[in-house]
Amino acid sequence: MNLIAELAISLLLVTGGLFILVGSWGLAKLPSLMTRLHGPTKATTLGVGACLIASMIYFPVFGETYSAHELLIALFLFLTAPVSANMIAKSHIHRQGRGIDANPSDHIIDGLPSPGTGSDWATFTGADEGSQ
Repeated sequence: MNLIAELAISLLLVTGGLFILVGSWGLAKLPSLMTRLHGPTKATTLGVGACLIASMIYFPVFGETYSAHELLIALFLFLTAPVSANMIAKSHIHRQGRGIDANPSDHIIDGLPSPGTGSDWATFTGADEGSQ
């Protein structure tokens, strides 16, 4: 039993470390903000999740008491990472549409297609913007 648990824990930790490494590399090296979002929201979330699962296996198997801390951390991480990425992406779309992001070092890969409705992409239009 301990050998199987040790192998599972080791595999989860190595896999989690690789996901975190790839996610961090993507955050640092990808060319634009919209592509850089995938590093921390996808790969790093999976990496931290794998490390938390390894911790959830380790403590009950090796004589410690079970704690729900890892489960709560994973739940919080899986709920907040997509929401924060969505908010960053929406703010980037609005800033880019208004010409605020005029940084030449920010390489835009593709322009956004038109939403076809004459309004912004799936975002709230305030009362002062709707009258224009």
